[in-house]
Amino acid sequence: MGSSCACFNLRKAARAVTQLYDSVLRPSGLRTTQLTLLMLLRGRGPLTISELASASMTDRTTLTRNLAVLQQRKLVHTSRGSDSRTRVVELTPAGNHAASAAFPLWEKAQSLITSRIGQRGLERLLAELSAAVHAASHVLE
Repeated sequence: MGSSCACFNLRKAARAVTQLYDSVLRPSGLRTTQLTLLMLLRGRGPLTISELASASMTDRTTLTRNLAVLQQRKLVHTSRGSDSRTRVVELTPAGNHAASAAFPLWEKAQSLITSRIGQRGLERLLAELSAAVHAASHVLE
């Protein structure tokens, strides 16, 4: 298994890269997963929990746990949707400010990765990761 297992190696790489980004983001008080959610909401506007889970490829349990932290810090607001079973998540002004403040730190982390694997390496990596997400998603349908 180990060195030839796609899942093991993807998770190993994801943990290593996440640790780097989290370390660089530490002064912002945000973790990579939290900043990602704030940026998704910033770019796409209010989203239902299901839409946000789908956009972030996060299971609802993990998403709910991350959103609870963001709600506690008043960075997002959750309200009922048009259907009483639907919850809508919206970025607050404080969340928008936190995302803006953290973005230069994210750029620094991105630059560190790029300097280590090169711009072409990053482009290839992102293309391959996108292909892996696409391939895995279609298997599950």
